[in-house]
Amino acid sequence: MTTRSSGKIAFVVLRDGTGYVQGVVSKQEVAPEIWDAFRQLTQETSVEVTGSVRADERSPSGVELTVTGLDVLGSGTDFPISPKEHGTAFLFEHRHLWLRSRRQVAIMRVRHEVVQGIRDFFHERDFTLVDTPILTGSIGESAGTLFETEYFDLGKAYLAQTGQLYLEAAAAALGRVYCFGPTFRAEKSKTRRHLTEFWMVEPEVAWNDSDDNMRLQEDLISYIVARCLDRRAEELKELERDATGLERVAPPFPRLSYTDAIAKLGELGADIQWGQDLGGDEETLLANAYDRPLFVYNYPRAVRAFYMKQNPDDPRTVLNNDCLAPEGYGEIIGGSQREDDHDLLLDRIRELGLPEETYGWYLDLRKYGTFVHSGFGLGVERTVGWICGIPHVREAIAFPRTMTRLYP
Repeated sequence: MTTRSSGKIAFVVLRDGTGYVQGVVSKQEVAPEIWDAFRQLTQETSVEVTGSVRADERSPSGVELTVTGLDVLGSGTDFPISPKEHGTAFLFEHRHLWLRSRRQVAIMRVRHEVVQGIRDFFHERDFTLVDTPILTGSIGESAGTLFETEYFDLGKAYLAQTGQLYLEAAAAALGRVYCFGPTFRAEKSKTRRHLTEFWMVEPEVAWNDSDDNMRLQEDLISYIVARCLDRRAEELKELERDATGLERVAPPFPRLSYTDAIAKLGELGADIQWGQDLGGDEETLLANAYDRPLFVYNYPRAVRAFYMKQNPDDPRTVLNNDCLAPEGYGEIIGGSQREDDHDLLLDRIRELGLPEETYGWYLDLRKYGTFVHSGFGLGVERTVGWICGIPHVREAIAFPRTMTRLYP
C-alpha cells in the first residue's frame, strides 16, 4: 500500500494479491477519524477498506474505489525498502520484503505462467510426469559440481544435477516422460546466468533422435513465449519489456553445427579454436546474429557428458545441441540423443573414470531392450530472465541461492 495527499483529497494504492486498485479519500466526505487514520498510514500497512467502486478509464485497473471506511490491521512503520534507490546487496538481504514490489510481483507472475505453460504443453502431448530422486548416488554431469552429503551407512549421496538418467528408465516403460523440479550445481560461478539451486524441466522421449529432439525444443519454447505474450502482457509492460523480439519466436529455429559455429565466431573476431567449449561471450556473439533462438549442435565429445550419443558421421563429436536465446541470454536448453550402445557407453564411463558399480542399473537399460531416445533440460530461471528482459537470473526465482547467498 502506498499513499499521497493534496490536503483535502487523498489517494491510496491497494494491493491484495490479485492486482492493484486506487482508493480515493475525500476529507469532506468521510468521518474525521477515517481521515486521521489515513494520515497515519505508511508504506506496506495492512488495511481493511470499504467503499464504492466506480469505472474509471484513467485507472490502470479500469476502476477506482471511493473510500468510506478504513481500518488499520497491521502497521508498516519503518518499512525498510523505501521508494528511493537501494543497492542490490541490500535488496537481496531483504528479499522477503522486496518481493512485494511491483517489479518483483510482475516477474513472479511471468514465472508462474512459464511453469504452468510447461506443464500444460507436456500434458497436452500425453507426456507422463515422473518424479525423479533429489538424493542420488549417480553423477549426471561433472563430478566437480556436486553437493554431497553422508547417507547413513551407504556412503556419499549427492544432490541431483539432473533427473535425466532416471527418466531414461521411465521412457522405456512409458515412452514420453518428463520430470520437473529443483536441481543443484556446486559450480563456483558468479555470472548473471548461474544459480546453485535452480528449476529445470527435463523431457525424455523414446524413439526420438537428435533432430526430433530439437523440434520438440523449438515447439516448447515457442509455446511458452506465445503464452506469456498473450496472458502476461500487463506484467511485461510493467517490466518495460520490449516484446518485439519475443513476437518473432516461432519455429523453425536456425541451426548451426558446432564446426560452423567456430568458423562463424572466427569471422566475428572471437579467439576460439575447434575443441573448446563455447562460453557466454561466444554464445552471445552467435545468438545476436539471429532474430530468434539458435540451435548449435554436435559439439566435441571431449567437452560433453558421457551419456551423449557418439556421432556416427564424425566420432569426434556427439549428437547433442544447445539452444541459445537471443539478446545475450545464452543457453536456455541443453539436450542430446543418448548413447544406446552398451559397449560404447561402458567405454565412455571407463574413459572418464566413473565408478562402474554406480552405473550398473543405467547400463542395464542398454542390455535389455535398448532403443533410440533423446531428451533435454530447460532452465526455468534463464527462460524467465530472457522473457522478462531482466539482467540477472537471481530475480527470476523468489529466494535465489548463489555462492554468496543463503539468506533469507
